[in-house]
Amino acid sequence: MGADTEPPGAGSGRRGELDVLRALVVVGLVFFHSALVFSPDDDFYVKNATTTGAVTVLAGFGVVWAMPVLFLVAGLGARHSVRRRGPARFARERLLRLGVPLVFGTVVLCPLPQWLRLRAADPAYGQSYPAFWARFLDVRPDPADFPFVLEGEHFETGHLWFVVLLLSFCLLLAPFAAALTGWADRAAGAVQGRPALLLSPAPVLAAVNALLGMEEDYAGWNRWAYLLFFAYGFLLADDERVREPTRRLAPRVGVLGVVLFAGTAPGFVAGDDPFTAATPAALATRALFGAAGWCWVLAILGLLDRPARTPRPDRRGRTSQVLAYLAVAALPLYVLHQPVVVAFAYGVVGRAAPAPVKYAVIVAASLVTVVLLYELGVRRWAVTRWLFGMRPAPRAAARPKGGRPPPPAP
Repeated sequence: MGADTEPPGAGSGRRGELDVLRALVVVGLVFFHSALVFSPDDDFYVKNATTTGAVTVLAGFGVVWAMPVLFLVAGLGARHSVRRRGPARFARERLLRLGVPLVFGTVVLCPLPQWLRLRAADPAYGQSYPAFWARFLDVRPDPADFPFVLEGEHFETGHLWFVVLLLSFCLLLAPFAAALTGWADRAAGAVQGRPALLLSPAPVLAAVNALLGMEEDYAGWNRWAYLLFFAYGFLLADDERVREPTRRLAPRVGVLGVVLFAGTAPGFVAGDDPFTAATPAALATRALFGAAGWCWVLAILGLLDRPARTPRPDRRGRTSQVLAYLAVAALPLYVLHQPVVVAFAYGVVGRAAPAPVKYAVIVAASLVTVVLLYELGVRRWAVTRWLFGMRPAPRAAARPKGGRPPPPAP
């Protein structure tokens, strides 16, 4: 759909601060997944001999907003892609840019953490990696677990569950994109007149999490709760009629989110399983978590959407280059990061060193390795750019006579 058919409040450009936030969340996942090595409550691939409940508490502050933000930013990107390409070309483009890295990552990268899990659990485990790889790919259909439609004894999509859901949401949305745009125009007008409507998704998310259950494998949220964040990003996140009241309400909504999140503490610390139990306490915990997550995300949207103070030109240039680099690299870094973290954790946890030192080593080594893999193994080559969902590198401008060569393309 062309820009001239967009509703009057729709934005015409990407929200750069959200692209930066997406990149920072992806980098933060290295810190998060490295911390799970030391958590007593998570079934991570490799575990340190000593763990601490402090990791679980700190992780909760991340899971309540981080992955929802990624889906919301993806929804915003989908809106701009539909605007440029139309629904049919958008669906084809998403199949290419998400489907290819999903298949490549699942076949090439995801077997390694599973193999290391078996080796870490049983030092006598001796099956070679090639032999395990064949067992990993022994799959059968499982349509009941849509959109995760394959299962096997060792098969998993691992951290690529995010890509599975995102691709599914894009394909589900594409046929209805035009109709939803008209609905979004009416919804934005309603929010402009009654800003309290910004909180209306909170009870919906509370109900989804409470009634369908939270899923630990998907960062603590029910998989279908993410669809609401994606839809909000697609429909409303770039509409000035929504952004203006979001900016005004952000501080108060943020405080409400903190209060609601604090209310989940008793349910997560004691009592029945808060993820799946049907007791009143567990249902209330899941409901509070869903409502808190919406408030956190809404507050983040409003607090970031503010005129920035002008930094010193020299510092602004360096910072902008780094953030622009990370924004372009977000999907490849996401696809690469978890196998790298698990590999370093496997090599570190058996060493005699304090847990904080081990954590620092895993994080530092993983960050350096992931960036190097991206820079030297993905970014510079056409085939690997395609495998990791990147667009072809822009051609460098012709070198002017007597001038310097142009900078390399990001």
